[in-house]
Amino acid sequence: MRGEGGHIGEMYFDDASLDIGAFRELTGQSLDPATAPMASEIVSNIPVYDMGALRPALDDPARRRALLAEWGWGLMHGSGIVALKGAYADTAPIDRATEIYETIIAREKGRSGADHFAGSGANDRAWNSLQKLCLEDPACFARYFGNPAIAAVSEAWLGPGYQMTAQVNLVRPGGKAQQPHRDYHLGFMTEERARAYPAHVHDLSPVLTLQGAIAHCDMSVESGPTKLLPFSQAYRPGYLAYRHEAFRAHFEAHYVQLPLKKGDAVFFNPALFHAAGDNVTTDVARMANLLQVSSPMGIALERIDRTAMCLALYPALRETRAGMSEAEVDAAIAAAADGYSFPTNLDTDPPEGGLAPKTQAALMHEALAAGWDDETFADALRAQEIRRMA
Repeated sequence: MRGEGGHIGEMYFDDASLDIGAFRELTGQSLDPATAPMASEIVSNIPVYDMGALRPALDDPARRRALLAEWGWGLMHGSGIVALKGAYADTAPIDRATEIYETIIAREKGRSGADHFAGSGANDRAWNSLQKLCLEDPACFARYFGNPAIAAVSEAWLGPGYQMTAQVNLVRPGGKAQQPHRDYHLGFMTEERARAYPAHVHDLSPVLTLQGAIAHCDMSVESGPTKLLPFSQAYRPGYLAYRHEAFRAHFEAHYVQLPLKKGDAVFFNPALFHAAGDNVTTDVARMANLLQVSSPMGIALERIDRTAMCLALYPALRETRAGMSEAEVDAAIAAAADGYSFPTNLDTDPPEGGLAPKTQAALMHEALAAGWDDETFADALRAQEIRRMA
């Protein structure tokens, strides 16, 4: 018996899964204020929480639990977005962090500016702004990330033990908008690669990360704060759909933008269709620290030295693959090599030529196809490891 799971053909999404009419209906909803009773207001279907008023609730276990439940429900079943007005009661740590990030951006100028879903130019990005801030000024880091509101919304979506990462984005006057997209994990894959994952993995991907942005300056709509399409996170085949013109056109016709003040923060389900906006001002350099907060549960049970395994396996595959089918070679590589691009160091291993850097598995396939000798492969593998770990 197949139980309640539906037709077996629905276990994978493809073009036949996409229904622009259903997407229009889904994203045409209005948020019921009763689902966000602790919000101070609802703006364009986005519940806005006044942290000046709610901050004491974070010190009371029962009220904190209720607030986290409301945020978690909103991110999953509501419009997919929560905004925290005055997430920072004191913006001095933001000012100090801004100084540090501007210094880092200037220092790194000239390195690869590869960005996801947007061209280079007026945009500057500092990868791994989390670690860089901590090493540059630990005291500032303590005050900046020692923020109970940021911790609470992260826990509301991911539970305890979440893992913080961050990337600063600085969009100067004239900076262009991104293409609408979804985020990490499946959103960072090509459409062909995303199609290879079963539908239930498409459902799982959004609960593995939380997307957020901390405003480092006042952001008018003209400065291009993130364009958001409420309720779009609930469209199951959306990791394919956002790449198709009908869905992009609907996004551009119906997105909303929320102006932010320095110290505000906005968080959204990574499956929400979103895109940074155009900065049409002449005098606002829009800076946000983009948070990609991850669940700790996507970690393997055992620590494996896959580089050592690849170095050992490659000579054997070179010698024996003539007697192996292509599927057998693929399976052997999949068992040994790292087949995922992340985590990596995006400063030294940028996603040039695609949405994600090359994997160990892809490198091994490339080496076998090109007939590299063992030493050439070993050198390339070690160079890749240095780029990823530098």
